[in-house]
Amino acid sequence: MKIAVVGIGVAGAYTVNRLSKEHDVIGFERMNEENHDSICAWGTTKTDMSKLARKCDLNFEDYLLHDGLNLRVEAGTNSFAVRLNGLCTYDKIKLIRDMSHGIKIHYGKAPSKAILEQDFDLIVDATGFHRILLPKPKNELWIPTIQYKVKYEKVPFTDFMIRPFPSMTGYFWYFPLEDGYAHIGAGDKHRRHVKIVNDFLDKHNGQILKKVGRPLRLSPPALCEPFYDGKVVGVGESIGTVFALFGEGIIPSTICADLFVENINNLPRYRELVLEKFKIYHTVFNFVKNKINNEFSMMKHLPDLIRIYSYMKRREDRFGMEIKMADMIKITKV
Repeated sequence: MKIAVVGIGVAGAYTVNRLSKEHDVIGFERMNEENHDSICAWGTTKTDMSKLARKCDLNFEDYLLHDGLNLRVEAGTNSFAVRLNGLCTYDKIKLIRDMSHGIKIHYGKAPSKAILEQDFDLIVDATGFHRILLPKPKNELWIPTIQYKVKYEKVPFTDFMIRPFPSMTGYFWYFPLEDGYAHIGAGDKHRRHVKIVNDFLDKHNGQILKKVGRPLRLSPPALCEPFYDGKVVGVGESIGTVFALFGEGIIPSTICADLFVENINNLPRYRELVLEKFKIYHTVFNFVKNKINNEFSMMKHLPDLIRIYSYMKRREDRFGMEIKMADMIKITKV
């Protein structure tokens, strides 16, 4: 088939790579090539990303920037450290470019759905939150985010740090890159994130190199239908594959892309598999939404917390950290 992939983030780049082995694929990215960047803090886990990179004939170790040992969680009086096992930062833009190497990518443009439908058999919407080619979900939950890339002579932290906001409306993050560079950012439903980040930047003097920002979708796939409309099919964050507790979508989006590639000729089956694969994301979403709305009750919602804990505990390699129920309870108390 002749396929257009719109949005060349990690999900789009991974999708064009996988599809190009059997189809005629062209990519479209609204950003100019020289300004192509991502709000994402570039945090992921080595185990899963290594497997996904190998499917693109790439070695993930070539993109590794910082391999974490501990994550500092500043949760008020309940601050604590989480032992890491695979959580890392990586050169996301370089990996995206290498994944899409040799494939025609049109930068600085995103043609309309009507124009694309005239020229292509299938169109992949990998545009993340913007979901420019699919109908918009109703009553979805999202948070605004902002991030700076900063260069320090003396780094304020040598490893990962996050600071959850009250009622889990978002969190502040410090993700080290390499050689004194770091991504510093935050997202908050109540829009306090800009001041919090600016206060941190004022306190810890560093050279600001870049600023990016965009909304982040927290609504799970079950609330982001339709997944396809006419010739258009969604992949990744455009259909809600973000783990709402962390705002993390890199690995879920590539897993979603795999499901699409493997079921490209059976979209109803693709829909069923996405809903099943990311079923727990609805539970996570409801947990976060209840916290944000101050409707969380430990007695009432403990079963959901246990389900989330069990899911994450069985997948410690996937999340790159040691999962403890005591730590999760501390976060719920913020």
